Amino acid sequence: MSYRPQRSARHGTGRAISKTHHEKSKTKGHQHRSAERYVIEEDQSPTAEKIVEKTLNRLQSLGNQIFAFSPFSQYFSDWIISLESVISEFESNPAVKLDDWFLNERSRIISIIEQEFSNRRREETVLGEAVRKLAEKNQLQTQRDMEYATASGNLASRRNSENQRLTRVVSELEQEFDQTKQIKANIFSLASRRAKAKKMTDVVSRLESARKELELVDRNFHESQRKLRDEHENEKQVMIEEKQNLEKQIEGLDIDSSKNDRRIACENLAVAVKALIQRNTS
Repeated sequence: MSYRPQRSARHGTGRAISKTHHEKSKTKGHQHRSAERYVIEEDQSPTAEKIVEKTLNRLQSLGNQIFAFSPFSQYFSDWIISLESVISEFESNPAVKLDDWFLNERSRIISIIEQEFSNRRREETVLGEAVRKLAEKNQLQTQRDMEYATASGNLASRRNSENQRLTRVVSELEQEFDQTKQIKANIFSLASRRAKAKKMTDVVSRLESARKELELVDRNFHESQRKLRDEHENEKQVMIEEKQNLEKQIEGLDIDSSKNDRRIACENLAVAVKALIQRNTS
């Protein structure tokens, strides 16, 4: 009778030991699974090599990017934002250990490209003004050509009108001269002969005057026409030279002059990234 409690005690102790062993095994299994998940998660975290590869590829893509249409400055802000996004993602990764040299170099390179963009914007503003002036010159030249054509036409019209009038006067005077010449004066009357001679002289005088006026109108027309043409040609030549200078200024307007600056900036940043990783691993 006295051993039963002992057996009972031993039996209870066995259950307790068995339970403790089960809990430990369960705990170890949980720890093992947690360790496995940690290893998996750690393996899924990007390594420095992967981060560098991704960053370098994105920098190369940005460095080779082509802006489609002028003004190319319209793309500058978005390009800078993309560049800063690439660098920010690189710097924020826990696998990357930043140092002062990299931070200073990165800031220096971005500052340089931003300054280059600022210079390009000013250049495009100047070129845009040149384009505006060229358009005005073309419009002004068209207007001047039209004005010249109108003035030349008016001049010719006035000359033709005067020619017609004076030609008619000359024709009438010639007829009057012929008629006067055919008048038979009384050879015995001095007054009759004098009257005929006086009329002949008067008709001849008026006829010569009309002919001279006709010649003068023609001469004045050619002189006015020459002067008008010379003035127009001189003005046109000056305008052509001004247009050529403007065209020479804007001949590179459709060329993206920022491409080389952007490529160099990305290449320098790539060098800085590689140097940082090399320092991290050394």
